[in-house]
Amino acid sequence: MPSERFLRPVSDVARPAESGLRATVEEFATIERAPCSAGEREAAHLIAHRLRMLGCEAAVEEEPAFDSYALPVGALAVLGAVAGAVGGRSRALGALGGGAAAVGLADEISYGRQLARRVVSRRRTACNVVAESGDRGARRTLVVMAHHDAAPSGAIFDQTLERWFVRRFPGVVERMTENPPLWWAALAGPALAGLGSATGSAGLRRTGAVMSAVTAAAMADIGSRRPVPGANDNLSGVAVLIALAEAFRARPVEGLRVILFSAGAEEALQEGARGFARRHFPRLPRERTWFLNLDTVGSGNLVMLDAEGPLRMEPYHAAFGDLVARCAKEQGVPLRRGLRSRNSTDGVVPNRHGYPTACVVSVDDDKLLPHYHLPTDLPEHVDYGCVADAALLSEAVARTLTADA
Repeated sequence: MPSERFLRPVSDVARPAESGLRATVEEFATIERAPCSAGEREAAHLIAHRLRMLGCEAAVEEEPAFDSYALPVGALAVLGAVAGAVGGRSRALGALGGGAAAVGLADEISYGRQLARRVVSRRRTACNVVAESGDRGARRTLVVMAHHDAAPSGAIFDQTLERWFVRRFPGVVERMTENPPLWWAALAGPALAGLGSATGSAGLRRTGAVMSAVTAAAMADIGSRRPVPGANDNLSGVAVLIALAEAFRARPVEGLRVILFSAGAEEALQEGARGFARRHFPRLPRERTWFLNLDTVGSGNLVMLDAEGPLRMEPYHAAFGDLVARCAKEQGVPLRRGLRSRNSTDGVVPNRHGYPTACVVSVDDDKLLPHYHLPTDLPEHVDYGCVADAALLSEAVARTLTADA
């Protein structure tokens, strides 16, 4: 990390025009960009073309990937439901099936080996965009990450209950530092089915079977849906990448290599970012490389996550987080800290590999992601002032990292 004496305000940064950010989001929102789809590929090539026009060396890198979490999670949930059903006749089979389903689910949702998807899904191709800007011969590297694929919708993403809870218990919401662990409920179903089978508890076994069946139905619903427009999640991040390329062309960076990375298949649980890791991490020294992940940065209030993880919270790099927070303060960008996420973004990949990583997201005044995975995630619902702040902050981080190069 740069020493304290170099963490001075940088003056050669500029807030991008909101009109340009809006134009980027509106252009790509018309493309259906499901993970590993033809639309994702089309968007990737258009992004790479835009970045090349702005002076970057940009390429679309194809990586083997799976296109959804819905099928493997749904299959494991079905196994949990079946285990709960048969556990009354064969305690051993019920315990074995429920335990296997629970372990498989934990592996699937927490950036493990994800063995289930290798069994029930067909491998496809994710399209990543990797572009270089800044000082391409520099020893230091900053990777600014976003993703251009879009999620399918589903009834489970309806926010009616969440909005009611915010109105009914505003004090509780104000004190909350993380979102509810929804994946825990999916995992609890098979676990209870197995436990109830093993102990002979019909109540636990039946509860686990019902919870598993509900999860299976939710995954079937998600798997049947078309992708949402994904304007905020995550064309807002893509717009920042393009704004950064414009800024670095107008005001070149010396002493720092900047990789602008837009991942495919993030909505399949980080498939594109895993491909980037396999291809690029062996050539990126941990002591000279930083990752700044931008995901859904148009909700109104920027947040730098302290940690994230569906099952176990994994903290982000504190020192790099302090640098990002200092840059935000110097540039007058409101940036909230102290929140953690029970979801997962592409930031978990470099973070788990030991790179200094910061993850910047955004929430609305209710601490929710408005229109999250809903068909209403449209360009007109994006807060472009918030996106502009994310771009200004990202440029300031880059220029601060060059201060002692």
